[in-house]
Amino acid sequence: MSLKVVKFGGSSLADARQFEKVAAIIRSEDDRRYVVPSAPGKRYDNDTKVTDLLYSLHKAAETGEGFEEIYARIVKRYNTIIADLGLSLDLGQELSTIRENILNGASRDYAASRGEYLSGIVLSNLLGYPFVDAADLIFFAENGDIDEERTYEAFYELTKRLDRAVIPGFYGRAADGSVKTFSRGGSDITGAIVARGVNAAIYENWTDVSGFLVTNPRIVERPRSIDVITFRELRELAYMGASVLHEDAVFPVKAANIPINIRNTNEPDHPGTLIVNNLRAASSSPITGIAGKRGFSIIHIEKDGMNKEVGFTRKALSVLEQHNISFEHLPSGIDTMGFIIQTDSLQGQGEAITREIGKAVNADEIELISGLALIAVVGRGMIRAKGTAARIFNAISRANINIRMIDQGSSEMNIIIGVDEYDFRSAVNAIYAEFFPQD
Repeated sequence: MSLKVVKFGGSSLADARQFEKVAAIIRSEDDRRYVVPSAPGKRYDNDTKVTDLLYSLHKAAETGEGFEEIYARIVKRYNTIIADLGLSLDLGQELSTIRENILNGASRDYAASRGEYLSGIVLSNLLGYPFVDAADLIFFAENGDIDEERTYEAFYELTKRLDRAVIPGFYGRAADGSVKTFSRGGSDITGAIVARGVNAAIYENWTDVSGFLVTNPRIVERPRSIDVITFRELRELAYMGASVLHEDAVFPVKAANIPINIRNTNEPDHPGTLIVNNLRAASSSPITGIAGKRGFSIIHIEKDGMNKEVGFTRKALSVLEQHNISFEHLPSGIDTMGFIIQTDSLQGQGEAITREIGKAVNADEIELISGLALIAVVGRGMIRAKGTAARIFNAISRANINIRMIDQGSSEMNIIIGVDEYDFRSAVNAIYAEFFPQD
């Protein structure tokens, strides 16, 4: 048996029709034994996710405004799903308990987690699988990290008594016994922990896209899909915002060498994208993906003899540290240095902070340049393919775009280019066309 853990996102469980698709997927392979559901997502563009309704319900309990109306919407949402599925399930007592607990001061985390909790009960009833509360399996330590020893011991005991189960995503039990959630999208993390806990052969993460695309389809029209990607490549692309998977979901399965398969609930026959630890097979292209973000600034410093001045970088960084600001990249030359920073993190104090740094290092020249976009070109094939960087730069040059910054990681798996924000879309399209010409 090739045991699989399957996690389904909110869009996959938005209504009864989606629940039926999920049930069909699970029943189509007996290896799909442990199921991790999210709370119901949006049914249409202007709809509200159940998790957002629950956050609003918690806030309404504090303010005393609109509580009953929001609670009625949540009740109706689940009762509609149950009725449309034709189940003889009654969530009345569960919903009443949630209502009373929130009114009596239950935490925001508790409120938010109830969407997954209720979805799990519905899905377990539909499938005929046992329901196991995530709070009885996933435990947080005092510092907020996962208590791995306690958590994986709980899963070991689970597998001895149940060969299949529905385990709701997004939450576990805090050190003080209360319910604690992961950050938004945290059901991905639950799925990864479950996969490692039951020693799965593969972790299938079902969502509303057929895996990863080479680049953002809102920038490049109909980009190609990625068949296989390594965890390292994924991390590089996710850093620049290209992800359909919570970035922290990688760690539990990577440590256990369990592949992740990103699949589409609405296209179940599509193989999606497989994420693996290592890949020996050569790629048809030296690059795997292109990702990028706008909204960066650079603090550019010039000083003669900078390279010989001991402690120069430390002095400059100490100013950023005092303002609790981190930098993204640090391109440098013999007498020049630049700190690439997310503009929002400067909180309107960019010019003042720049002057502070200039004074701290006695700079000859220093300036703050905003309106920068960063583009990451990532690929395991770049390590061995000669001339990849030249192809990237030539493609951008042919598009009449000026490169403001270049940074290549020591792994040689990525090259990050800075361009003006107004050139961002054109630059991404130029790079994509160079490596993935139209057939």
